[in-house]
Amino acid sequence: MNFIRKILFPFSILYSAIASIRNYCYDNGLLKSYSFNLPIIAVGNLSVGGTGKTPQIEFLIRLLSNKYKVATLSRGYKRKSSGFILADANVNAKIIGDEPYQYFTKFPDIQVAVDADRKNGIEQLLSNSSKPDVILLDDAYQHRRVKAGFYILLTSYNELYSDDFQLPTGNLRENRSGAKRANVIVVTKCPSDLSKQEQEIIKRKLAILPNQTLFFSTIEFDEYVYSENEKQLVSEIQNVDKLLLAGIAKPQSFFAHLQSDNKACLTFSDHHQFSEKDLLEIKNKAQNNIIITTEKDYMRLKVSLPKEQLYFLPIKTKFLFEGDNFDKKIINYVESSTRIG
Repeated sequence: MNFIRKILFPFSILYSAIASIRNYCYDNGLLKSYSFNLPIIAVGNLSVGGTGKTPQIEFLIRLLSNKYKVATLSRGYKRKSSGFILADANVNAKIIGDEPYQYFTKFPDIQVAVDADRKNGIEQLLSNSSKPDVILLDDAYQHRRVKAGFYILLTSYNELYSDDFQLPTGNLRENRSGAKRANVIVVTKCPSDLSKQEQEIIKRKLAILPNQTLFFSTIEFDEYVYSENEKQLVSEIQNVDKLLLAGIAKPQSFFAHLQSDNKACLTFSDHHQFSEKDLLEIKNKAQNNIIITTEKDYMRLKVSLPKEQLYFLPIKTKFLFEGDNFDKKIINYVESSTRIG
């Protein structure tokens, strides 16, 4: 923790108090939460970014979309639009945001919507002639105005919320006690050889409640990188001259997977909006070499960089243990909620 963050600790106490009062008001009915008559799954975290929400949402889409009409609802962070938008052929990353546009591009059979007001977004989806059977709320753990039926809380292996502080001293959006709202807690980005002993240590650190279930997942990189028209094996481009480019919260594993030498890497802030100056810098540094970026960044860059030069590396969430149990919990919730509805 750097010096500036340490001296801001009094502001963290104030921030914590405000967040706690807000949660108290929702927990005790002083502020109204709205429920809806269909299964709603909220995926989020206590910290600001970098826990793997996007691959977790995609995991749920793959799990549910063969049987149910699935919709995702995000706020569309840093989009150049406002209000409710249901994605169609006319949208792009600027209109709905990079992550929703990624869902829309990869999963054409689902509905993808954005609205900062999740309540209004859900109402708009349900007023649609082809209303969804289940809605996935992306990054909505703190959106208390809507009461989801099932909460999935993510925390990164290297930055557990139990070891963190509230903003601005740390990265937590609310007090650690907010974890009690979760039905399931997933420790993401774990090493693939995570031991049983370490699992138990983490479980004690997170103070898992009897009604909660803890899971451990890792990031699984695709064996190919993809451009608009072709793909190449990662193993075949490891030693090729290339530029690695990332505008995500924690890009270290992305860089490490593709190349240990970071002399040919460019890092930008999460959800960075690339300017003409940025694009010129990228082209100058890449020269005629291939450019490999994250899938999220690709959604913003593919209209601005040469399509034969730009590639992206997809990732997936992979559960290390009891993945079948996670699937069953989700499916049981959706099926029981659907019957009740």
